[in-house]
Amino acid sequence: MNEQNKSALIYFIADLHLSESRADITNCFITFLETEAIKAGKLYILGDLFEYWIGDDDKSPYLKVIANALMAVRKSGTDIYYIHGNRDFLLGKRYAKQAGMTLLPEIVPIDLFGQKAIIMHGDTLCTRDVDYQVFRKKSRTWWWQTMIKSLPLFVRQKIAEDYRKKSAAATAMKSQDIMDVTETEVVKCLEQYQSQLLIHGHTHRPAVHDLIANNAPAQRIVLGDWYEQGAWLKVTPNSIELLNRPLV
Repeated sequence: MNEQNKSALIYFIADLHLSESRADITNCFITFLETEAIKAGKLYILGDLFEYWIGDDDKSPYLKVIANALMAVRKSGTDIYYIHGNRDFLLGKRYAKQAGMTLLPEIVPIDLFGQKAIIMHGDTLCTRDVDYQVFRKKSRTWWWQTMIKSLPLFVRQKIAEDYRKKSAAATAMKSQDIMDVTETEVVKCLEQYQSQLLIHGHTHRPAVHDLIANNAPAQRIVLGDWYEQGAWLKVTPNSIELLNRPLV
């Protein structure tokens, strides 16, 4: 594909939750990279690429396979951008460089073929999930991250596994509405950045929502997770499509 065609295609993905235990998701992702992502000028990964991240000093062969697959896409001429999720916010510059990814802040305005769009993971929009927001605020501090990273790798592994189990149990007890976005927070974000389009993941509820922001029609596009299918947003100068494919 020539450079002109590549520049007319942008992909967005989020919430893959990659792990060695889910070979079906891994295979679907690598197939997506090899058959779809290489066609695009840009690939935005909006968080939770991995089920969890315990530090860039984790040298597991699995993580190297993923990094090599991403780097191959980058070498094909596709720019790859990464926003941290709530599961892999410790992913650092070392691994990003190995994978050919550019790390972005948690909320970023971008130009989407002439339209201003705001992209983010989406967890900050879920303000009704108070317990999570308290943890999020603490876990993004430099002192908390320094403390965690100073622990031996096997200890961090155990902490991550324990947190994943507790998170799953807590999620099962919460109302789905609590874990969804707060509409006023969405409007606040769009108006703060003077945009009519917001793209995010996190909630695992793929859809296109119409709303009003800045006294005008606006849209919120939610990316799908990869637990039961591969899912991505395809954007061209003339179209925006939520797409998916079966896990194989």
